[in-house]
Amino acid sequence: MKIRNRAEGIKNELQMTSMIDIVFLLLVFFIMTFKIVEQEGDFNIKMPLASQNKQSQSDDLNIPLKVRMESDSSGGLIRMRLNEIDLGTDFSKLRQTVVGLVGAGGGPTEGEDGQEVEIDADYNLRYEYTIQAITMVTGEKRGKETIKLIDKIKFAPTRRPQ
Repeated sequence: MKIRNRAEGIKNELQMTSMIDIVFLLLVFFIMTFKIVEQEGDFNIKMPLASQNKQSQSDDLNIPLKVRMESDSSGGLIRMRLNEIDLGTDFSKLRQTVVGLVGAGGGPTEGEDGQEVEIDADYNLRYEYTIQAITMVTGEKRGKETIKLIDKIKFAPTRRPQ
């Protein structure tokens, strides 16, 4: 009886289909979980220019502008102050003072933060006075031309009367 060697007829081949499936699954996994990180150290910082004169350095800094509006018991405007400058009840004087401090057309250019005004009004002041003050500090329209003064306006926390 002759025993044949059956090992010669069987060939060992690698199954590539399952390997390709695993490679594609890993590729999809890494693509889906990849997160692009922003560059470190890319800060938007505006540094003052170096100069010999110390007074010009203080001119470059924005002076905080605070408009304080006081009212009587009926909600009428009694007095208005810009920082420590007494303006009475004249809104045109408010505009002239802001133009003097910021400059005509002193709105921020592209890339600048610009000046900011804080309005601190009494609790019972009528709304129309606040709107008029906002109008005076933001700018004016001369014919077809709009002259911007200040874009940023914030309000101080309200103080309830005692």
